Amino acid sequence: MAAPKKKVTRWSSAADSPDDLGPSERIAHEIVAEFRDLSPSVERIMNAGLADDERLQAMTLFQNSLGSIGDPHRDPRVAIERSRAKAS
Repeated sequence: MAAPKKKVTRWSSAADSPDDLGPSERIAHEIVAEFRDLSPSVERIMNAGLADDERLQAMTLFQNSLGSIGDPHRDPRVAIERSRAKAS
C-alpha cells in the first residue's frame, strides 16, 4: 500500500516566496521550514475556520510558544481557543 501524499499548501510549499504570503501564512511557512514535524499542528491552526485576525493571533501564540518550555500555546488547540476568546 502506498503512503498517502502530503497536501501541499501555499505556506508549506518551498516554491512560494514568503513575500507572496499573507501574515499568518508567512508564520506557518517559517515554522514548517524550521520544524517540519510541526506541520500537523500548523495545519490544525490554519484549517480551524478562524477569521484572518484570529488565525494570525493563533499562529503568533503557537510560534512564540516554541521557545518556552511549558507554554500552553504549544498545543494548537489552546492557541486556537485563546485566539477565539480574544476576538469575542
